Amino acid sequence: MDLGLQGKKVLVTGSTKGLGRAIAETMLAEGASVAICARNAEEVAAAVADMSKLGKVVGASVDAADPEALRAWVASSAEQLGGIDVYVHNTSGKPARKLEAWINNFNIDLMSLVHGVDAAKEALANGGGSVISIGTTATSEHFASGSGSYSAMKSAVVNWTLGQAQVLGAQGIRCNVVSPGPIMVQGGDWDMIKNAMPPFFEATEKNHPSGHMGEPSDVANAVAFLASSAARHINGVNITVDGGFLKRIDF
Repeated sequence: MDLGLQGKKVLVTGSTKGLGRAIAETMLAEGASVAICARNAEEVAAAVADMSKLGKVVGASVDAADPEALRAWVASSAEQLGGIDVYVHNTSGKPARKLEAWINNFNIDLMSLVHGVDAAKEALANGGGSVISIGTTATSEHFASGSGSYSAMKSAVVNWTLGQAQVLGAQGIRCNVVSPGPIMVQGGDWDMIKNAMPPFFEATEKNHPSGHMGEPSDVANAVAFLASSAARHINGVNITVDGGFLKRIDF
C-alpha cells in the first residue's frame, strides 16, 4: 500500500534511539523528510549522519522540558524542511523516584507535547496535518511495582491528544495516539530487565499470547499508518500495539 508519505515533512521528538529512532527511520523509508531532537548533542549528530543515508534528516539538541528551546526547534525544523505535515510526540522522562521529581514527568511528558503542538499547529493546519503521541499500555492497568508518575502523565498525554481531535480536527489536523505494550528495544528498559531480573522478564513473555515481545518497527509501522493519507478518516483514536498482552476486552 502506498501510504502517501512521499515528500511529507515529519518532526519526531526524542528520536536518536529506541522507538523514536525507529519511527524516524520508517518515515524516511517512506520518502518523508524528518527532523529529530534529543538532549545529547553528540547522539543527535551521530543519528543525523547515520540516517542521512535514508533521506533528508535534520536534527538539534533540545531539552524538551524547556518550552522556548522546544518551540525554537519546531520553528527551525519547519524552516529547514519547508513546513510540517506530521508531529510525533515521543519524549518521556523516567518514572519519578521521589514525589518532588514528578514535575520532571509533567514537563517532559505532558507540557512538551502541549508546547510542541502549539508551536507546530499553524504549519500543520496548512496542509491537513497529523499529530501522533506515543502513549503506553501502562495507562490501562496497574503494575505491582508501581508505575506512578509515568503512567499518570502518559494518561494525561492520551487524554489531551484525543481531546485535541475535536479542537484541532476542526482545523484539519488529525490527533491520535499509539500505545505500545512491552517492546524489546536494544539497550532499553526491557533489555535491562532481561539481564537484571530474568524471572520477571520470563514471566512477562510467558503471559504474552505470542510468547514474545514486540519490536520497535511494530510501533513505527502503526505511527506511519496513522500519519498517512490511508488513515485520513481516523481521528481521535488510541491504537494499542501490544500483540494482545493486555487482558482487557475493547468494544
